[in-house]
Amino acid sequence: MARASNTKLVGYIDCPGGGQVSRDGDTLYVSHMRPPDGTSIYDVSDPKHAKLLAKIEVPIGWHSHKVRVANGLMVVNYEKFRDGAPEFGGGLGIFDVSTPSKPRLLCKWRVTGEGGGVHRFDFDGRYAYISPTAEGYVGNIMMILDLANPEKPQEVGRWWIPGQHVAGGEDYPWNDYVKPRCHHPLRYGDRLYVSYWHHGFFILDIADLSKPMLVSGLNPGPADPHPTHTALRLPMKLKGRDIMLVADEDVAKLRPSPPAFAWVYDVTFERQPMPIATFQVPGLDPDGAPQPPMMGCHQPSERFHGTIVPFAWFARGLRLVDVSDPFAPIEVGCYEPDAPEGYAIPSSNDVTVDPSGLMYLIDRQRGLSIVESRVS
Repeated sequence: MARASNTKLVGYIDCPGGGQVSRDGDTLYVSHMRPPDGTSIYDVSDPKHAKLLAKIEVPIGWHSHKVRVANGLMVVNYEKFRDGAPEFGGGLGIFDVSTPSKPRLLCKWRVTGEGGGVHRFDFDGRYAYISPTAEGYVGNIMMILDLANPEKPQEVGRWWIPGQHVAGGEDYPWNDYVKPRCHHPLRYGDRLYVSYWHHGFFILDIADLSKPMLVSGLNPGPADPHPTHTALRLPMKLKGRDIMLVADEDVAKLRPSPPAFAWVYDVTFERQPMPIATFQVPGLDPDGAPQPPMMGCHQPSERFHGTIVPFAWFARGLRLVDVSDPFAPIEVGCYEPDAPEGYAIPSSNDVTVDPSGLMYLIDRQRGLSIVESRVS
């Protein structure tokens, strides 16, 4: 039975399991986890009765599970999913969605070499901040693309952890550890906050987009057994401090462990980020005993209002976390959906918020819940 606290379900879309959701105007874009489902586009002007406008498919062996929309452009990723046919290739799909019911492919940007493609990214309407594989590098790196001409994207700059560029003669130091890969960058002003899978996070100065410069970085692994998923700089000061949320993803554990959680960092002195708090769903970790993966944290919404940040918390659904006191984040609401038919537990993968405050919560197995917050 679904459980709600300070929230109300207002709509539901029965769709294939998804990786990310993005709302632009009255249109919702849903990227799916498994081929042949790529991206679905819905009219949600009436959130109680969403209408499917269009679907885009991808070949078996590839998936397109991330989507961002701005300025009439939709950007989706293409990433190898098990045995992807090499002729399709990984990268990005860039579509004109000025008429959402008729998405038109403008360009397929491909990664170099025979790599796995692009994992996660962000897009601000001009620049895409992406995590591609690239020829000559071990693992995914950070790259900035200029989409001023969306039919011919141009690389502006790139950055990687020294040691990844083996073709450039760099010594590779991680033979006894998980290989590094950029998970995704997020921009705030002239900084990029870049998460790296099992290698922590990095803050980059991008005042010159062509020359990203390292400001600082911190890797809590291997003491922290979970990979870093998101490094999200908050757009406001809290208690006079600059704050960043860091989410660990409850998968790919280095060893048996309790569920993953989220961190709060003070980045006021950005050359030395300082952890000041953590947040775990109340009752999820009663005694520190190891639990199966995908019980705990996945990611915060990258779009939100005020100081209440919605999180997708895998088996525990949607959590509303008030970070107004960054030293003591507290849950103020939740929505735990029922498990989709044929599954034992839910697996909430992503959530976004529209200007009215409605939240769109996608399950990676099946279904999308549209939830209203009742937090005053």
